[in-house]
Amino acid sequence: MLPELKIAQLRYFLLVAELKSFHGAARQAYRTQPAMSLAVRELEHKLGQALIEKNGGRVELTPFGEHCLPLFHGLIEHHDRIAREVTLLVQHEIGQVSIATVPSVASRLLPGPLGRFVVEHPNVQISIQDGTADSVHQLLVQGQVDFAISSMWVADEQVEFEPMLHDQVGVVCRADHPLLQTAGSLHWSHLQGLPMIRNGTSRLLEGTDAECLLEHSRLFISNMISLIAMLEEGVGISTLPYLAFPQENEKLAFLPLAEPKVERQIGMLTRRGRSLSPAAGALMTFLQANTSPEQQQLR
Repeated sequence: MLPELKIAQLRYFLLVAELKSFHGAARQAYRTQPAMSLAVRELEHKLGQALIEKNGGRVELTPFGEHCLPLFHGLIEHHDRIAREVTLLVQHEIGQVSIATVPSVASRLLPGPLGRFVVEHPNVQISIQDGTADSVHQLLVQGQVDFAISSMWVADEQVEFEPMLHDQVGVVCRADHPLLQTAGSLHWSHLQGLPMIRNGTSRLLEGTDAECLLEHSRLFISNMISLIAMLEEGVGISTLPYLAFPQENEKLAFLPLAEPKVERQIGMLTRRGRSLSPAAGALMTFLQANTSPEQQQLR
């Protein structure tokens, strides 16, 4: 059976070997000399061989002790390196975090907070995957990411959802579209008869008075770049959550849909019953805290 070596005993032996004195080693370790002697004797008993011998009052290593000296040095260095790394992990100063999110969150909500987090934690490696809400959900369930930021279409017992903000749905059309002349709040009936382009978020209208608009739509585009191109060309109109609307696009306009008022709820998704690493937990907490001002803006 292999002996169970205690780190403290190894440290005391190395200190005695370095100083050639039990008295000096005890003083430096803030221990009594009998305690140091006992620790070394217990270590020798476990190993079954003497490590140190006294010759005329001087402390010298036995041949076995000489052989063990570099081995114990290496073991202590390895132990301390692991201890430092574990401490940094606990303090979320190092680590790897993988998250998944929908493109609108990745481009509108994450850049500012994520930039600040990276500055504060320069040794944490972060990877981001974006995709549709369904693909983000799958990445999380399959364990390919630590947590996700998205909406949750269907309840899943494998996933916990913590809401962060509400994102209002509106109509997106060309900036010169007659809808911009509509007086008062935009009602779904104002959209009847207009060519509607469906997209991945159009299912937010399902179960509302505006659902009939989807039934008459003949065009579905899942890719946002292609959708924007079609809208700019005036092929039709579409509905999008506010965060998904490209605000820098001067050719398009966003009109909040007042009746019915439709919102998507965005939040943190984690696997139920699975804890996060310290780095992942720190990043999630940081993002939750730093998206609250945006939350008030989107309501």
